[in-house]
Amino acid sequence: MKLLLHTCCAPCSVYCIDELRSEKIEPTVYWFNPNIHPYMEYKQRRDCLKEYTKSININAIFEEDYGLKEFCKNVIGDLENRCKKYCYPVRLEQTAKFAKENGYTHFSTTLLVSPYQNHEALVEVAKQMEKKYEVEFLYRDFRVGFREGQDKAKELGLYRQKYCGCVFSEEDRYQKKIEKDMEREKDR
Repeated sequence: MKLLLHTCCAPCSVYCIDELRSEKIEPTVYWFNPNIHPYMEYKQRRDCLKEYTKSININAIFEEDYGLKEFCKNVIGDLENRCKKYCYPVRLEQTAKFAKENGYTHFSTTLLVSPYQNHEALVEVAKQMEKKYEVEFLYRDFRVGFREGQDKAKELGLYRQKYCGCVFSEEDRYQKKIEKDMEREKDR
């Protein structure tokens, strides 16, 4: 098996890579994340992943595409469904396409480790890309190891972000605080 593993960040990759290696599968890490903003966040996640992959001696490919304008253009009409309609498809399509064009037999994603992602939508999009590019989607429900992977990432001192990646997910992170602050302002 020759596996291309789309990777969103180093902390999410920890458990996935460990688990795949325990199955005697040596993935190639693939960075393609034009949804991560602002640029310094994108750079910090990318650079942390570069250092981590070197430290564990794993092959990694980095597709540079900081795409704030393209991202905004594609999600602004339906912010609530941005993950399923844009973020997942754009990343998984590029991964499946790269896999097909470069002789990989399978592709997968570290997004499957996060309990904060829409797991069913991820699998649905991946299966669509499997059919479109005729490269097999390797499914694993990595969520069982999310906490373990995060704990190991913390021990290793990896940069651990506080939101999924896009500016709207960062806003979601603060939504309750924003609402509370707005209520306080009304009461003044």
